[in-house]
Amino acid sequence: MQKEIRTICYDEDLHLEAYHFQGILQPFPNHFHDYYVIGFIESGMRCLSCKNKEYTVGRGNILLFNPNDNHSCVQCDGGTLDYRGLNISKKTMLSLMEEITGKRKLLGFSENVKKNNELNHYIYSLHKIIMHGSKEFEKEEILLLLISILIEKYGQPFSSCIPECSHEIENACLFMKKNFSDHITLDELCKCSGLSKSTLLRAFTKSKGVTPYRYLQTIRIGKAKELLEQGVSSVDAAIQTGFSDQSHFSNFFNMYIGMTPAAYRRMFKEGDKNNV
Repeated sequence: MQKEIRTICYDEDLHLEAYHFQGILQPFPNHFHDYYVIGFIESGMRCLSCKNKEYTVGRGNILLFNPNDNHSCVQCDGGTLDYRGLNISKKTMLSLMEEITGKRKLLGFSENVKKNNELNHYIYSLHKIIMHGSKEFEKEEILLLLISILIEKYGQPFSSCIPECSHEIENACLFMKKNFSDHITLDELCKCSGLSKSTLLRAFTKSKGVTPYRYLQTIRIGKAKELLEQGVSSVDAAIQTGFSDQSHFSNFFNMYIGMTPAAYRRMFKEGDKNNV
């Protein structure tokens, strides 16, 4: 069986993450991120669900995820996945949009799955340069060209990508964002939203694409990433983000991010790419 190889790198100049997954069998459960994902599949076929739409994606497919786009995937061809991706924070995207359009407004991708040879070329070239640790301005040039093309072909106001959310559901989300480090109960979510348990579960999942518990765990993982980037240990990150124990934290982190908390922390501590 082919060995799984996970290579990750944070580019200090561009302020974004690049990662390369090779020989991957791991499924990814329904979740979301608070950053943009731009990637393409080099080989393998996956059944992808994104914002409650089903896709079969394979070699040459480009994946475009906005912050908070819920998605999941599983291998569906008996093989493995080779995938290159870029993670771009909202802060970095705002700077890119201001540079390109003169307006400091977030980009929204109008489509999640596409095939475009020109974009494939730019994504692959940028990814390769980042992984090789280049300090030349060529990488900034390619990134700006890539985002410019995405704006032209698939750009829309970011507000168009945010589904309508009722006041009750928004209250539950705000409660979890504020109290993510505490032990939260379903009764507390019902109290702050004013909904019964069954109504809350149905309405929340329909609105956000994930269950309340999955939403909470995703918020916790996002906060844990920030702590790990600052050099906080995995143990302390787990405690500060409300996970019951280190094993529980590591399992969820790997499930959502595709690597261990320790490997993710090393990427920022060492300032270099890592093989996981």
